[in-house]
Amino acid sequence: MKPGVLTVAGSDSGGGAGIQADLKTMLALGVHGMSVLTAVTAQNSLGVQGAWELPVAAVRAQYRSVVDDIGVRAVKTGMLASAELVEAVAELIGGTDAPAVVDPVGVSKHGDSLLAASALDSVRTKLLPVATVATPNLDEVAQLTGVHVESEDDLRRAAAAVLAYGPRWVVVKGGHLAGDAVDLLTDGSEEHWLRAPRHDNRHTHGTGCTLASAIASQLAKGQSVPEAVAAAKEYVTGAIAAGFALGGGIGPVDHGWALRACE
Repeated sequence: MKPGVLTVAGSDSGGGAGIQADLKTMLALGVHGMSVLTAVTAQNSLGVQGAWELPVAAVRAQYRSVVDDIGVRAVKTGMLASAELVEAVAELIGGTDAPAVVDPVGVSKHGDSLLAASALDSVRTKLLPVATVATPNLDEVAQLTGVHVESEDDLRRAAAAVLAYGPRWVVVKGGHLAGDAVDLLTDGSEEHWLRAPRHDNRHTHGTGCTLASAIASQLAKGQSVPEAVAAAKEYVTGAIAAGFALGGGIGPVDHGWALRACE
């Protein structure tokens, strides 16, 4: 039986990020993707035109429906929108015996806010402590910790600031820095520097969702955290290289590139 992976996130009507990206990633990596919808967005290649969060009761019911009957081998979180949703999801994850990958989504690729400012403290004190792996980008690190990363040397300091909130591991994504795309994975003692060539491709919508879902998928298949993150980085790098234009703005990465590579 295929391992089941549950994404708890918002919907992207343009199909490049959110629940849609998560399920495409899970399909490509050979696991069974399941979903808990937390919010609906009106979104395309140009940005987010609107967002509507679901009631906490609806999120809880979806989660319990999946976990109590089907079970999960890993959970991934994305857009959680409000403090109430963050706290409810943190409580649900804390009671589930499966690794959790937390992508602390704060803003979209286009700079649109996807998390209420009032929810930041809930992310710090409730959600990050139950994370097996947290995957913030540099903007999210600054939002959560106040640490601004200007160079590769700052990644270690940023990781320590995130780890102080309690996740077992953190991947600080340095994709916004100049030069190679470098990420730092650490649990505070072990360090893994993950490097990949930077592709000259502006179509990178959904990279954060895709990386977190890929990590969760590999954890569900039994890989260790360092193995899962390295494999996820390789998958995302290929997806970025194959990214394509869609609409008038930033297009998505190509989640199916690895499937075609096997043909």
